[in-house]
Amino acid sequence: MIKIGFDAKRLYNNFTGLGNYSRTLVKNLGEFFPEDDYYLYTPQIRTDPLTDVFLKNRDYHTVCYSGLFKSLWRSWGIRKNLHRNRIDVYHGLSHEIPLHLQKSGIRTVVTIHDLIYRTYPEMFTAIDRTIYDRKFRYACQHADKIIAISESTKRDIIRYFGTPEEKIEVIYQAIQPTFQHLQSRESSQAVVRRHQLPPDYLLYVGAINSRKNLLGIVKALQQLPADLQIPLVIVGNGRQYKEEVIRYARQNRLLDKLIFIANLHDPQELQAFYQEARIFIYPSFYEGFGLPVTEALLSKVPVITSNVSSLPEAGGPASCYVDPTQPEEMATAIASLLTNEERRQEMIEKGFIFAQEQFNARRLTEQVHRLYHRLA
Repeated sequence: MIKIGFDAKRLYNNFTGLGNYSRTLVKNLGEFFPEDDYYLYTPQIRTDPLTDVFLKNRDYHTVCYSGLFKSLWRSWGIRKNLHRNRIDVYHGLSHEIPLHLQKSGIRTVVTIHDLIYRTYPEMFTAIDRTIYDRKFRYACQHADKIIAISESTKRDIIRYFGTPEEKIEVIYQAIQPTFQHLQSRESSQAVVRRHQLPPDYLLYVGAINSRKNLLGIVKALQQLPADLQIPLVIVGNGRQYKEEVIRYARQNRLLDKLIFIANLHDPQELQAFYQEARIFIYPSFYEGFGLPVTEALLSKVPVITSNVSSLPEAGGPASCYVDPTQPEEMATAIASLLTNEERRQEMIEKGFIFAQEQFNARRLTEQVHRLYHRLA
């Protein structure tokens, strides 16, 4: 038995990508390897059904800091808690670890999800870029091991920080438990009816920003013949870029084809959206992993995604890949899948098998668990 500590700030306070990664990994560890002790360190807690799992389960020990200067506690003060709890391995689940922990005898792991602030610097302020660079670089230099969530992210770590390749392990992100089992058709149809979605629709899931390239999908929709311009359901939040997409759609008489769904946090509702979609489209310019692609494959919907960064890793051999800068390629792919049901079904079945094998929750959790025990 060993004691493993986690930076649980995002586990308790973030309800999108980094929070989902943290909750899924820690929950799987507790389920598959209950013999170890798991300590969750956080500067604050947002109560929610997703976090109650950890607060109400005696297998997890939550340490919540109640003092001032919470950010300094995560970098400095937390060391006292780690020593008091006799932690063997500390895992920074999102890009950072406490300062000077290597002197204490506590072994450290950090997960690096992506280096977007380096690949798309225009999306971040100069101050944010500086802060991120210091935290990410420090973590990569001083952690005993780095988990990269894709081969693409591993290449970026080596490229930007000069990190030795042998220090990095690629361990893919486990999918939320909800997506490990399909809903019944009755359940998924009831969800989309409740949200008043049309019977046939294209689907996009993710943040609405320029990197994710939602505008590219709308431009592709514009190039389709009228009978193939089925509605596009957009699940995600955004501001300035969302307004840009709306302006373009309005100018090109496509606004009535766009259905925006914001603040959808229930995994089962999201799964239903996937299952009932005709095609899932995700033409991002850059992803650390591309989790929605894998969620779509496990929901038995064919995927069109980009041929760049980590997306071919997430999508596997059965997805359809396009150049994200070429809406006409996207339009051709959409038209092909809407008019060729045999190809569509083949992609669904092969994609489902690939995702089940490649992103098996127990196998991926075992890889992380073995890493902890090698270090301890």
